[in-house]
Amino acid sequence: MTVANGRRFLSIPGPTNVPDEVLAAMHRPAIDIYKGDLVDTTAYCLDSLKRVFRTKGNTYIYAANGHGAWEAALSNVLSRGDKVLVLESGLFATGWGEMADVMGIEVEILPGDIRSAVDPAAVEQRLRQDSAGEIKAVLVVQVDTASSVVNDIPKIRAAIDAAGHGALFMVDAIASLGTMQFEMDMWEIDVAVTGSQKGLMMTPGLSYVAANPRALERHKSAGLVTRYWDWTFRNGELHYQKYCGTPPEHMLFGQAKAFEILLAEGLEAAWQRHAILAAMVQAAVAKWAEAGALEFNITKAAERAGSVTTVVLKDHDPAPLLDLCDEKCGVTLGITIGPLDGNGFRIAHMGHVNAPMVLGTLGVLEAALGVLDIPHAPGGVLAATETLAAALKD
Repeated sequence: MTVANGRRFLSIPGPTNVPDEVLAAMHRPAIDIYKGDLVDTTAYCLDSLKRVFRTKGNTYIYAANGHGAWEAALSNVLSRGDKVLVLESGLFATGWGEMADVMGIEVEILPGDIRSAVDPAAVEQRLRQDSAGEIKAVLVVQVDTASSVVNDIPKIRAAIDAAGHGALFMVDAIASLGTMQFEMDMWEIDVAVTGSQKGLMMTPGLSYVAANPRALERHKSAGLVTRYWDWTFRNGELHYQKYCGTPPEHMLFGQAKAFEILLAEGLEAAWQRHAILAAMVQAAVAKWAEAGALEFNITKAAERAGSVTTVVLKDHDPAPLLDLCDEKCGVTLGITIGPLDGNGFRIAHMGHVNAPMVLGTLGVLEAALGVLDIPHAPGGVLAATETLAAALKD
């Protein structure tokens, strides 16, 4: 027996659901890469990135995934032998650090907890100890999709300032941009990176970097610059230089349409939508957790991301639960990764998603918990519905 036939629900934290209008925008012939519509599309995407990052700085488009954005950011502002401080809070900041290490950058990890956010006080303390200014950049993620933590970027910026340190502040917004507040200029972020496949509602394959004037000045002396990632080359007058070669045309058509959808909704409205959907998911999980077999990975409610929720299963294998949801009901949940591999599941609530989709996912999940006799307090879906109703009254 299966009730999976019909439109499937993809509830993993990337790639996320792609709107039909975005898919349709890509279904068109290739066009001239040197003039006309494609030049206008590039200009629109670069400008839209500035609006979404909330910056007056430069933006860059790469035919790459998020790891490509990491390398682009590092190579454009650092030199071999430079030292960076990586703020651990899950899997992905340390992954960024591992990339830096391979590139010949000295990496120091500020230890963190898989279940909590970065401690700004610890950042300030470490930077105060660096009186010689050996640390050239601080690397952090706003949202880590492995742990589902959200780090307080303004407080970390304040910690750097309180220490009187001159390190560049580099922030990974791959799992947060378009889903929650991000203020590159207001928060004095020097370099920010993101990808197309999460809050920006596109297929994987495009990544983006934004750089403020301070980062652009550091770029002038960076020793790790290579032609493909090079900001200077990509600032050239010829259109193909924006991509260091042939532009990824059809993905640009899709991303432009996705930007139209996002900006028509309004960034603040998108942030609010994601906050409500996250609250619905968290209300359901909190209810189910009363029976003791499930728990939030992130212990403090204020540190839980608005784009994804990681749930730990105690004394139960999550594989049968994930398989039942997927094969019998057409709902694909995320596996846990990194230090949490095999210990639970992740519910994504980011990008092109609405209340019915979240309620459908939660309904299937609650049914599956019952089918597999995994202890859970009933009423999780009801708690989510009540959370939605309260939000609609405001």
